[in-house]
Amino acid sequence: MTDSLALRVADLPQNRPTTFDIRPDIAMLTALAKELGLRGLRKVKFAGKIEAQDRHDWLLTATLGATALQNCVISLDPVTARIDIPVKRYFLARAETSDEPEVEMPEDDNVEQLQSHIDPYAILIEALALALPQYPRKESAELGESVYTEPGQAPMRDEDTRPFAGLADLQSKLKPNQ
Repeated sequence: MTDSLALRVADLPQNRPTTFDIRPDIAMLTALAKELGLRGLRKVKFAGKIEAQDRHDWLLTATLGATALQNCVISLDPVTARIDIPVKRYFLARAETSDEPEVEMPEDDNVEQLQSHIDPYAILIEALALALPQYPRKESAELGESVYTEPGQAPMRDEDTRPFAGLADLQSKLKPNQ
């Protein structure tokens, strides 16, 4: 993460939005891809604005676009995912806090406690990480069946592990002929 992209809240104008347009260079893309466990990352753009909502609160609205190269969960072949999403974060000066060890998640997960800085690059990383497919799968990839057994024994297949598969047959045998 870089501190140079963080904006000091005290320096943001109250009467007009502050715009940003982040397009990471090759070194930043490589570092970001490594941080997120990706094979590659390109065409990343995070553009938007930060504007005052009242005397103390701020709203960040932006769009995130990126092309990520991930490993297929089945074959480990490269899978390309295109991400184009809107991003919104509310920074509240008086967000609810609690001294309790366990706190319920707020209903709106776009709300954050206002700090001294707002870092659009950190929000880019978080939004990208959340938008990436968790289980990328190449269209032609299929999960096969592995069968292991001792020599001379009949192998147990996936069908054999279904406990209710023969229940209908058993029920028909137990019913008296009508």
